[in-house]
Amino acid sequence: MEYVVALADEQQFTRAAAVCRVSQSGLSAAIRNLEDELGTPLFTRTTRRVDTTDAGLALLPFARATLAQAAAGRDAVVRATHSLSGRLYVGAEQCLGVVDVPPLLERFHRRYPLVDIHFTQAGSHDLVTQIHAGTLDVAFVATTEHLATVHSTELGRRPVVLLAPPGHPLASGSSVEWAALRDHEFIDFRESWGVRSLNEAACSELGASRRVRCTVDDIHTLLDLIHRGLGIALVPQHVAEKPEAAGLTTIRLPRETTPEWVVSAVTANHADASAARLLDLLDPPARTPQLLPGLLHAAR
Repeated sequence: MEYVVALADEQQFTRAAAVCRVSQSGLSAAIRNLEDELGTPLFTRTTRRVDTTDAGLALLPFARATLAQAAAGRDAVVRATHSLSGRLYVGAEQCLGVVDVPPLLERFHRRYPLVDIHFTQAGSHDLVTQIHAGTLDVAFVATTEHLATVHSTELGRRPVVLLAPPGHPLASGSSVEWAALRDHEFIDFRESWGVRSLNEAACSELGASRRVRCTVDDIHTLLDLIHRGLGIALVPQHVAEKPEAAGLTTIRLPRETTPEWVVSAVTANHADASAARLLDLLDPPARTPQLLPGLLHAAR
């Protein structure tokens, strides 16, 4: 069921296998065995992506429910046999896609009800600054800048795409060259957001000078402004797949120069031991020992 959910979410065998920490051949064989057992394809494969069939979509909510029940069972056992208290300071950028922070905090609270959770939402660069200052124990960020002196692990990555409203001159094609972006009016996030610095670096390097007409601090506001024709935007692919983006045109950038938006979990060097327990709840749990051996030892 974990493989089914991962493949449905990632739409690619390579990424799904990485998420599940198994070989691509092992995941593929397991999916084929399940399809043989059920007597119907759950996914359609092409050279570019994997799509979920109607049968797969029918199975998906039960797969998610099975994983949730298993997690709840583990939480109940831990709650009955362990106690952890103190304060945990957590930060995250909005709508990271590869990790859903509110359900993660909910599960942590169920498992460790004595820990007092303090959560803040901000741009990735502000969060990294707070990690360095020691005011946050753990942060989920979308930047690779200034992470050399903190503990970090990559959780996932997505390509950047261009979003345009219908009728925009660039909306007629499925792909666009960087040079064609010159002098168009853009909507982008504040400078504290990781995707803003990623966009600025790519446009500067590839000679696509642009005018940022609107600056926002919220993804849904950005999508609303694009719908209203106030500009176009460079966004991580998962933002273009949100229901609020329906009706907008998604345009690919040249594959060899498309920047990748990277999400990581970062922790302070002297983070509270409960930070390791929070990251231990990430799927798959095998990530955590590679990320924080010292913290895990302290937590145990």
